[in-house]
Amino acid sequence: MAPLAEWPVDDRRGLLGVFTDIDDTLSTDGEVPAPVVEALGALKAAGLHVVAITGRPVGWSEPFAARWPIDAIVPENGAMALVPDGPPDAQGLRPLRRLYQQDATTRAANHARMQQVLQAIERDIAGARRAEDSAGRECDIAVDHSEFTRLPDAQIDQVVLAMRQAGMHATVSSIHVNGWFGDHNKLEGARWIVHQLWQRDLALEMDRWAYVGDSTNDALMFQAFAHSIGVANIERFVPLLSQLPRYVTRGERGAGFVEVAQAILDAR
Repeated sequence: MAPLAEWPVDDRRGLLGVFTDIDDTLSTDGEVPAPVVEALGALKAAGLHVVAITGRPVGWSEPFAARWPIDAIVPENGAMALVPDGPPDAQGLRPLRRLYQQDATTRAANHARMQQVLQAIERDIAGARRAEDSAGRECDIAVDHSEFTRLPDAQIDQVVLAMRQAGMHATVSSIHVNGWFGDHNKLEGARWIVHQLWQRDLALEMDRWAYVGDSTNDALMFQAFAHSIGVANIERFVPLLSQLPRYVTRGERGAGFVEVAQAILDAR
């Protein structure tokens, strides 16, 4: 990982948009500070597309999608999208349009199967507990390992194995183990939302988008994007990452994202 300062100006100048993780990338101690929201708005004002992609559920993501100056949030690891669709109301909240990759029948069947897997994990793996945001999940399940509880690495591995043995995809974020049925993931979600919103083929312009993340569930994005950046707290996950980001910020979490935004804006 090279320091962010080594990111070439011409590469930054040619960007069309920025994808970003949320937890521990935009957030600091569970909150998204005002300077981070301002940085998102500055990127939008400069003409860039801005999309957050997260393992968080749709229910948790709604208030942020309605308030933040972004084009969309793609929650539940690419399963669906929340797209602002109209001017803000008196409280500053914009109406949201929901887009899904799976049809309603498939979602309902998968949801029922996933609840059975989640119940078995909580029953069979010591210390495993569903994430506190589980009530807002439609297309995946999540087990907490670092948000409100601490799950040892051995049990995290057991949770991942249990999900995969059930035929699910499983990934580990900075706070949760997420599992789902279906072929979507963060990268497929990025490709899908670019086509949905702008009728563009992301695969043909990967060198004109940046991705900012912080943990193991960002490895696929780090590999795919030529302009991949880790905020400094990624150091915790370096031994576990199959693919490192190309650049790393000096600051951790939200402060690191603000660095990235400023680097892009400085090149415009």
